[in-house]
Amino acid sequence: MLHFAVRPHSSALTPFVAFFHYNEGEFAPVVERILPNGQAHLMINLDEDEFRTYSGPTCGIIHRAGGAVLAGPHGQCTAIDTREQRRLMAVEFKLGGAAAFLPMPMSEVLDQVVELNDIWGHDGRLLRERLCEAATPAAKFRVLEAFLMKRLVRSADPAMAAAITLLERGVSVAEARSRLGLLPKTFVRRFREQVGLTPKRLYRVRRMQRIVGTVCRPVGVDWCMLAAEHGFTDQAHLIHDFRDLTGITPTAYCPSSPQRRNHVPLSALSQ
Repeated sequence: MLHFAVRPHSSALTPFVAFFHYNEGEFAPVVERILPNGQAHLMINLDEDEFRTYSGPTCGIIHRAGGAVLAGPHGQCTAIDTREQRRLMAVEFKLGGAAAFLPMPMSEVLDQVVELNDIWGHDGRLLRERLCEAATPAAKFRVLEAFLMKRLVRSADPAMAAAITLLERGVSVAEARSRLGLLPKTFVRRFREQVGLTPKRLYRVRRMQRIVGTVCRPVGVDWCMLAAEHGFTDQAHLIHDFRDLTGITPTAYCPSSPQRRNHVPLSALSQ
């Protein structure tokens, strides 16, 4: 497996983009459940001009999109085909960071996979072609960075950036809003425009991510203690919240690897 992750070269992109990624390698053909983390990703499949996501109780419903998409911030789990990761480029946006490049509020792409041509028209259609033509991962990263630089249309909302930081630290939604001095409806509206999720949903998603960050395998975990450490009322509250966000119970959580904690294999696919 070949994987490169690089930070933006331009300081103008640093507030919005966490990493550019390039993956190349073979994965066993399986459907993977992807746990939500609240971030948006721009993804380009360089192997085939398609992305497939799965839904339904047994992930039997297939949704198809072109090979260059924006995966909006997710507040719930989704499922993907690992065969689409054989040659993949991605932009990992910081929480709320994708809003700086989009002509619509982030709430409009929540839990959506949107083809880039539906966002940026002709330029969105050409991006995959230009990345395929670039000879090296470094050249591909330059193409991606130039693409984003041309589409940087707005700055971050300072109040919402502060709110994201507070929620990341485990500060309650009510306390974060109080510190910013915003009315409840104003806070939720501006937050959804910047982040996509409501403040409460993001708080829950990021709390779940902190739990996932401490648990590699569910065997031997003291769930009662973990629930107390992360502000749940009891173990039942943790289990209910985890299942609502991920579609599985904490004891069923078994990631594909310690490096891919948000990827949980579901079922094998025929070649």
